Amino acid sequence: LDEAEDSSIKVTGDTPYTSATTFEDLNLSPELLKGLYVEMKFQKPSKIQAISLPMILTPPYRNLIAQARNGSGKTTCFVLGMLSRVDPNLKAPQALCICPTRELAIQNLEVLRKMGKHTGITSECAVPTDSTNYVPISKRPPVTAQVVIGTPGTIKKWMSAKKLGFSRLKILVYDEADHMLDEAGFRDDSLRIMKDIERSSGHCQVLLFSATFNETVKNFVTRIVKDYNQLFVKKEELSLESVKQYKVYCPDELAKVMVIRDRIFELGEKMGQTIIFVRTKNSASALHKALKDFGYEVTTIMGATIQEERDKIVKEFKDGLTQVLISTDVLARGFDQQQVNLIVNYDPPVKHGKEPDCEVYLHRIGRAGRFGRKGVVFNLLMDGDDMIIMEKIERYFDIKVTEVRSDEDFKAALKAAGL
Repeated sequence: LDEAEDSSIKVTGDTPYTSATTFEDLNLSPELLKGLYVEMKFQKPSKIQAISLPMILTPPYRNLIAQARNGSGKTTCFVLGMLSRVDPNLKAPQALCICPTRELAIQNLEVLRKMGKHTGITSECAVPTDSTNYVPISKRPPVTAQVVIGTPGTIKKWMSAKKLGFSRLKILVYDEADHMLDEAGFRDDSLRIMKDIERSSGHCQVLLFSATFNETVKNFVTRIVKDYNQLFVKKEELSLESVKQYKVYCPDELAKVMVIRDRIFELGEKMGQTIIFVRTKNSASALHKALKDFGYEVTTIMGATIQEERDKIVKEFKDGLTQVLISTDVLARGFDQQQVNLIVNYDPPVKHGKEPDCEVYLHRIGRAGRFGRKGVVFNLLMDGDDMIIMEKIERYFDIKVTEVRSDEDFKAALKAAGL
């Protein structure tokens, strides 16, 4: 696969590292190389991997704050980092990865198990479990899995109950780190976990990965993480070139549904899978019903969906059993499904009322065009407020999003994106 060129990854910090042109350059175990080539079917490191892996894997194991665009292979960087630091003979947690959602934790664990298939390394997922399989923490044996991946709430619970100890921890990863360390996100939990780990283990390497880091979070992170290398991409280069972005004016809600039905679904010929992002649970339910009534097979996921149901919906979509997924921003971050080549922003992403959420916009459009594949995004805008939000997003990323109106415009837009 051709990957999007990360043309200007800036590395700061004292870096005696040379970029890795092959995975062999990284002194990985034969078992890990087998996982990369046979299980993952990789050929060579992507650009972010080539630059960051030598930093992660070379003693004295400095901390790393890394930002790279969606779909550039960040997960492999930290999963490989965790697997390569674990001693398979020591039955205790040695690597911990903390993620903002259970979907992302489960997805990362699947990647880790696939990549580490031949290593014998054990792993466990620390996410909220459904009531039917729930075992009280007090009745659980202590965790001996060598890699633990989970959400902050569950990890904190296990630590408080003294079931999860970190005296042997070598590497701590925050995936979607900007959200994990944002005041509006999981900052308190994340810091408490970090402090507990500092107290109980000697030197633990911290890796922070995300596609976005706003200035506030960046300043905060650089204060709490000491002695780090840092790897950033220019803001204007983050907006994915491989994904074509368009805007559509819709006078009302019904017009939005009709655009999806008559223009996008009917005119697209090589459609893979589609994710439609909505702002609220009510929009999600109303759109779900409207598309179902028109005869489309759609599934819907939102924060309130019960856990077993959420897992089932995600699995069906990943297995290709459903083509259209309606989601609130619970899946905007990190959800990796190679077949997604169409994103519809049914509502533009906002924070605090009418301010655009540019980070969420970037994460949403990053669900298409993974690893430089082609993809298309349609932004459905209903009134003046939506227009202003879209203008601000364009200004932020310094891009021009083309408006499409006629059937001909839609055909040309879909064709340009290879659909």
